Amino acid sequence: MSGTARIERRRNVQLRLSVNGEDTEVSFAPYKTLLELLREDLGLTGTKHGCELGECGACAVLIDGEPQLACLKLAIECEGRSVETIEGLARGKELHPLQAAFADHGGSQCGYCTPGVIMTAKGLLDQEPNPSRERIREATAGNLCRCTGYQQIVDAIEHAAAELRGERR
Repeated sequence: MSGTARIERRRNVQLRLSVNGEDTEVSFAPYKTLLELLREDLGLTGTKHGCELGECGACAVLIDGEPQLACLKLAIECEGRSVETIEGLARGKELHPLQAAFADHGGSQCGYCTPGVIMTAKGLLDQEPNPSRERIREATAGNLCRCTGYQQIVDAIEHAAAELRGERR
């Protein structure tokens, strides 16, 4: 090298995916994670920026219905996929039963971990409508919460599961 740094212009990539049920096409730098794409390029800030190491669960979203950590997923891996974030749960002013249950059962205090926990729980309940308390604990084991204590989280998920099955109102 001749002492002059060579700067190459990076090209953006185009991506088509469905975000919260809406087909989206976005142009972004190819090194971005799904978390960065959601927050910086699409303005969906409900998905939280936690550890960036896949250890806290704050960035959990659903990709094709499966809970995944957006900080560990390159955005380009999501071509043609369906991504659901916390912003996609409520219908108008009506909260999703999981969101309502978290509010009613004290399932969040500071709220930072809540979107990731709720999205992980939604993935569980979509696959297993009647999970045991132990199964709820297993499914959410990757979601760290420093404020609440996990009992209220399990209670909230259990309550929402019953409501989604039509057993409560």
